[in-house]
Amino acid sequence: MRRTFVVGCPRSGTTIVQAMLARHPAVFTLPETGFFTHLHGNTAWRWGDAHEKYRRARWRQRLGFSRKHERNLFMTLQRMLSSTPASSLRPSLRMRTLEQRFITLLDQLALENGRELWLEKTPNHLLFIPEIEALVPDACFVHVIRPGMDVLASLADASLLFEHDNAFGGGTVHWARRWNRAMQIHRTHMARPQHYLLFLDDLIEHPEREWQRLCGFLDIAADAPLKDACTQLIADLEQEPWKRRAIHGHLRLPDSKVDGLFGPKLQRWLQTRLASYDDLRAHHMQTRGEDAFARREQPLHTQHIRKIAAKSAGG
Repeated sequence: MRRTFVVGCPRSGTTIVQAMLARHPAVFTLPETGFFTHLHGNTAWRWGDAHEKYRRARWRQRLGFSRKHERNLFMTLQRMLSSTPASSLRPSLRMRTLEQRFITLLDQLALENGRELWLEKTPNHLLFIPEIEALVPDACFVHVIRPGMDVLASLADASLLFEHDNAFGGGTVHWARRWNRAMQIHRTHMARPQHYLLFLDDLIEHPEREWQRLCGFLDIAADAPLKDACTQLIADLEQEPWKRRAIHGHLRLPDSKVDGLFGPKLQRWLQTRLASYDDLRAHHMQTRGEDAFARREQPLHTQHIRKIAAKSAGG
């Protein structure tokens, strides 16, 4: 069984990548579990949020015991996804055993569905890569990366549209820090063989080429017939309505929200504060021996930056 985790900063395109792969006959996937975020905690501290301190685990966790909430989460996943009694696994009081049974549950679900690879997509699991690798040494990770200004605009838009959900709250400065932290983690794992950096611009501009590369990394047939749309359950749209346009698994050019939400002054501030998407992309291409390609093709993000500069110069 091949095990894969799709990770990245929220609103970076992880859902569309998951939905595209879910159309492949070899891939089994499921809704976001947030399993490792619930089990290990300290998510805000791992993001490096300002004034967030490390919270020591309670004595039960320090002794390796899971909490009732985590065991209930495991049982909820099993009831929601499992269709046969053979896949029933009891939750464990031990954290390590609970983690192992979570992986076993996904293995069984994939086998029940006749798939040879399962894919778990929780963006925040980017922060728990060391814990996941310690548990699943052969795990593969697909890092989905989108230009920072587009990510922040998408987060701001989601915060306005779905203000009842605080997942996207915190403001632009807060998410600028988090995006920079995500870029730092992506760069750390860039040259590692079990990690694949997928730049959303490249996937949109050159879908066939990037699909070939992604399938090659996952060791699945790139020419396998895909379903017309993703039919696997990957989201509860009542709880996550912002995923509605991505769950079918068809690529489209995303709407640019930057100019509508951010004025020129804020855009210039973000240019100076956000880690460089273009530098990471160029460095990644260099490690793959694609210098000539990187110089020949200009990413959408660079085009957008030049447009902003032209506007600023004109007024």
